[in-house]
Amino acid sequence: MAISFKNRPGLIVYLTCGDPDMATTRDVVLGAAAAGADVIELGVPFSDPVADGPVIQRASERALRNGATLEQVLDLARDVRSKSPDVGLIVFSYFNPVLRFGVSRFCAAAADAGVDGALITDLTVEEAGEYVRAMRARQLATVFLAAPTSTDARLRKIADACRGFVYAVSRTGVTGTRKELTTDARELCTRLRRFTSLPIAVGFGISTAEHLTEVGEFADAGVVGSAVVETIERAGRERAAGAVAEFVAALVREARVRPLALST
Repeated sequence: MAISFKNRPGLIVYLTCGDPDMATTRDVVLGAAAAGADVIELGVPFSDPVADGPVIQRASERALRNGATLEQVLDLARDVRSKSPDVGLIVFSYFNPVLRFGVSRFCAAAADAGVDGALITDLTVEEAGEYVRAMRARQLATVFLAAPTSTDARLRKIADACRGFVYAVSRTGVTGTRKELTTDARELCTRLRRFTSLPIAVGFGISTAEHLTEVGEFADAGVVGSAVVETIERAGRERAAGAVAEFVAALVREARVRPLALST
């Protein structure tokens, strides 16, 4: 397992797999990687995405109507890995699809597909023992969410459980684009630095090059999700891959990046 950010701030792109279909998702992922995304979060659609705002909720609904499954997401990852060997691939899911698939089976299948790790949004570190052990056995990164409301004691537990990078939630609430970032993200990253030397990625509300530049002042990468999913929604099936590639390229070009090599 290796995750690296070629520049600072690094760019992590989230998308909902199967929206509008898996073939289009594949083209979007490859286009985003070619345009400069360091890591792609492969979102597994879920029927009750409580941490997500309306844009990703709609995408999940469309993907589920199309029959998207975790197994298909892993097949997609294998296909992408064969064509883009250097981009980081993280499965982004709620725990129920992984539990139904089988934790050990999921870890084995993810490793076989060439995935670098996973982020299970609703799995707390206190309940993640079996999952972490199974992931470590396959040398897969375990990424957990750290929130501004977390105590220092809990941030230490989260940092200890993470591999690859730590995902710092920029604010309380659900995903979605915002005009401005809150001061919570900067303060959270400052606190996290006391407990980990891993790269820290900031997500929830990152949607512009200006946001990415600001994040680069105190974190190692920014996660852009809802803005990418909304780009797909607006562009439609035929134009989705090109529209996302243009959006990602503009983020990379316009954000003031500084060379920085980070790997685990």
